[in-house]
Amino acid sequence: MPVLQLEYKGDPVNCGISKVDRSKLYGYAKTEILDDEGRLCKMATLASDGRTLIPAGGVALAYISPTGAWRDKKELEAVDMNGNTITGVTSTFKEVVHLEEESTVENFLDHNIRMVYELSPEEEASFPQGLVSELKSGRIFTFPFSYRGGLTADTAFVIEGADETIWMLIGKKTDINFISYEQAKGVAEPDEEEEDEEDLDFNMF
Repeated sequence: MPVLQLEYKGDPVNCGISKVDRSKLYGYAKTEILDDEGRLCKMATLASDGRTLIPAGGVALAYISPTGAWRDKKELEAVDMNGNTITGVTSTFKEVVHLEEESTVENFLDHNIRMVYELSPEEEASFPQGLVSELKSGRIFTFPFSYRGGLTADTAFVIEGADETIWMLIGKKTDINFISYEQAKGVAEPDEEEEDEEDLDFNMF
């Protein structure tokens, strides 16, 4: 696993990250499909001719130009709607992360968290005591995060749990638009024909 380089008020610490997923929390079940003779079945893709079977690993994505020429991914360039080049972001693991910006609880709750990592200092190292004290008091630190680099960065939050474990949570801000009562559409009066119709019996579907 990559090493996350953190720094708090001049005190650096290198951390290993351990992803927490549902399988670690709840376990998992694996389904195996067997044929009539008890042999394990493997996934395959049925070609468009309806008779050719393509085994796993035999299908891939390709980049083709408007004229039909093959293009390598490294030749592609990201642009916006106006054709301007988009400057990407580098991997967070390639630079030192300065824990300076704090987040409010409200801002944290506005984000849709999709990944959770446990942070652990490398051997014979520890988190800066000042950072530990701030996290213990309920402070939340935030910074842009990109695992491999790309066009945009997610938002990372560093918090301390009830068991004193320090976590890094990754997510994106949720775009929610609230509608006031004044914006709600009025309900039209039913027509006479609608009033005479019988209620639908959903058991018939």
